[in-house]
Amino acid sequence: MEQALAKFCQQVLPTTCAGRTDAGVHALGQVVHFDTEIIREPFSWVRGVNAFLPASIAVRWSAEVAGGDAGFHARFSALVRTYHYVIYNHPVRSPLWQGRSGWVFRSLDADAMHASAQALLGEHDFSAFRAAECQAASPIRTMHSLEVTRHRDAIIVTLRANAFLQHMVRNIVGSLIQVGCGNRPQTWVGELLVSRNRELAAPTFSPDGLYLAKVDYDARWGLPQEQDRASMLPFELPFN
Repeated sequence: MEQALAKFCQQVLPTTCAGRTDAGVHALGQVVHFDTEIIREPFSWVRGVNAFLPASIAVRWSAEVAGGDAGFHARFSALVRTYHYVIYNHPVRSPLWQGRSGWVFRSLDADAMHASAQALLGEHDFSAFRAAECQAASPIRTMHSLEVTRHRDAIIVTLRANAFLQHMVRNIVGSLIQVGCGNRPQTWVGELLVSRNRELAAPTFSPDGLYLAKVDYDARWGLPQEQDRASMLPFELPFN
């Protein structure tokens, strides 16, 4: 993105993202801000920057907002972040979804996973699902909703929180899979949360199925975001 901006504007423009993603993770609704005195129409920023971006990245919209200390900040102005995790649940792996979903060949009970996940709602210390190298100042996060639904051979885990710790979603999904397989009881995920012990939880699951779906901001910023991104998925369900 910064390379494309430099080519379009003929000057270096450092950027700030709403949140980082691990290698292999996807973003449907990443938000990026930068400060500049260059004046362009919103459509010009979209078309101009896209002309210099690779096929794997695209700017969908742009808007001019107030900057400075009291102005908009892609990361610190964010109120809620929504992630989807897509699990392909079939005895045989799918070449078509390679790199786009996690794969579990054992049959998963999505209802049990959903019931287990409800213990994570609210404000908690999520240390049990935090990467050892996480640099966040506090492990306290507020989980607004966590849903697990099945769509034929796909299981979708949708999480909405004020913010996430490093590997938090992938660690939660890995533990929910243990419940879905029947290896652990539905109460296990809640017990992990209370323990605050990362060593007791399941291994970090694959990044392939993780999608940053949407970042919510106060309406006062007037961002032209696609308002249905929180419910959208990166493909048309169900799996064939």
